[in-house]
Amino acid sequence: MIIVTGATGALNGATVDHLLERVPPDDVTVAVRDVEKGRRFAERGVSVRRGSYADPASLPDAFAGADQLLLVSSNDPSADAVGLHRTAIEAAIDAKVGRILYTSHQGAALDSPFAACRDHAATEQMLAGSGVAWTSLRNGFYAHTLDMLLGPWRETGVIAVPGDGPVSWTAREDSAEAAAVILASDGAHDGPTTITASAAPTFADIAAIASDLTGRTIEHRVVDEDEWVATRIAAGTPEFLTRFTLGIYRAAAQGGFAGIDPLLGGLLGRDPRSVRDLLAGR
Repeated sequence: MIIVTGATGALNGATVDHLLERVPPDDVTVAVRDVEKGRRFAERGVSVRRGSYADPASLPDAFAGADQLLLVSSNDPSADAVGLHRTAIEAAIDAKVGRILYTSHQGAALDSPFAACRDHAATEQMLAGSGVAWTSLRNGFYAHTLDMLLGPWRETGVIAVPGDGPVSWTAREDSAEAAAVILASDGAHDGPTTITASAAPTFADIAAIASDLTGRTIEHRVVDEDEWVATRIAAGTPEFLTRFTLGIYRAAAQGGFAGIDPLLGGLLGRDPRSVRDLLAGR
């Protein structure tokens, strides 16, 4: 049995949709915080169980019988993500899960300027020491976040960022489909597994792509970090979230998201979506 957590979210929900194209629904179970929100899966013949990392008592039943368990990473910047992941991994060990798969990040590193990447690295360390077979899906930076990270460039004609570097922007939809293929492969991928788009453009490159698509000059500008922080806070973004986001640009400038890997294209059987596709609305 394949059990997928976080299936009411965009990433693992799409993974389940793709998985159901490859395996029978009675081979799939979803573990979700709100069973009612999992109704669309139940209507397709998928078993729906309640399971929350924040409620350890819910996890033994949620994870029971799993040959493979896909753990979604916490997406709350203010949460103790490592603690939540530890709870889930310990429950998986107790449930004698055959393999744990975890939605990690390409830039996972304990010394990353981006806090989420430090959490991913710490979680991977726990998986490596768990004694359970594991696969870490090191997804490239999700391309849909560019809408936020590029700022209002369509109105201003300027992409102003506090740091620049190559990033393998990867469509979340492609990552979800790849996870389904890997789950259906039943252990063909072990340990850290890099899943990225086929290119890693800088923000300067993205400005050039945007200029080509719009037929007008989109300027690229690297601004002072303090200036960028002050502007974001003045626009209403909480300071904590602003400084959390700043870590993304710092990690990019250090090359933390620069690597690319052909595996995703091979899993999909087609070229992954590109930044040009995203900006063009494709």
